Amino acid sequence: MTTESITIGISTKMYLGYETSKVWLKAVTALAAASKEVQTGRVELFVAPSFPILESSIGLTQGTPVLVAAQNASDQDAGALTGEVSPAFLAEMGVAIVELGHAERRRHFGEDDGMVARKVAAAQRNGLRPLLCIGEEQQQKPEAAALACLEQIRTANINVEGPQPVIAYEPVWAIGAPQPADPDYVCAVADHLRQGLDTEHTLLYGGSAGPGLLPNLYPHVDGLFLGRFAHDPRNIALILEEASAIIADAISLRPITAL
Repeated sequence: MTTESITIGISTKMYLGYETSKVWLKAVTALAAASKEVQTGRVELFVAPSFPILESSIGLTQGTPVLVAAQNASDQDAGALTGEVSPAFLAEMGVAIVELGHAERRRHFGEDDGMVARKVAAAQRNGLRPLLCIGEEQQQKPEAAALACLEQIRTANINVEGPQPVIAYEPVWAIGAPQPADPDYVCAVADHLRQGLDTEHTLLYGGSAGPGLLPNLYPHVDGLFLGRFAHDPRNIALILEEASAIIADAISLRPITAL
C-alpha cells in the first residue's frame, strides 16, 4: 500500500439474489465513480459477490477502479472436482482477489490449516491475491489473540514472492454479532500482529464492521472488510466518506519538504 491509502472490501456472502446483486453492484460502481479517492487509488475498493454473478460483476466494474474478488476457490487448478471452482478459471475471468480461510468455511465445510495453505498456494500460482481471513475463536487478551492469528498466517505458507496478500482480521466471536469488537481491542491486536509479521501486509478489520468504525481503527489497520452492513449502499457511501476524510487529514498533516 502507498502512504495515506485505505482498502475497503465487501463480501455479499449468500445474502443477495441474482437481480438484487446486479442492482447492488451498479450502486457500488456509481459510488466508486463519485469518489475522488477511489478514482485516484487512495481508496482501494473490492467486492466479493456470489459465484454466479462473478462474470456480470466483471462486466459491470470494467473501466472502473473497483476490483472483483471471489469468496472461495479450489486448491486444484483443474480436474474431476464436481462443484469446485478453479483459481486458474477465476484468474482467466479477470478476478483479482480470492477470499480464503474464512471462519464459516472452517466451521461449516471442515477446512483446516492444511487446506487453507493449499488454497493460498493455488491462488498465488495463478496470480490471484489471497484474502486470508484470520481470527481468534474467543475474546482474550490482545497478545494471545495476536499469537493465535499469527499462527494462522504462518500455517498458510504465504509465498512472499507471489501476489501481495490481504490479511482480514476477523475475530470469530465478532462475526455476525450486533456490534464489532471494541476498537481499542482491535487496535491492540493489530499492533501485535504488525510486530509479529516478517513482511508488511495490507491488514483489514472485519467482523460486524460498519459506518463509524474506520476512524477509530486507522492507521492501526489499513481498512475494513465489510459484510452485511455494506449490503445497503448508503452505508458504503458513509464509509467511503470516512475514508476520504481520513486521507484528507493525513495529507494535511504531512510535513512540507523544503526545496
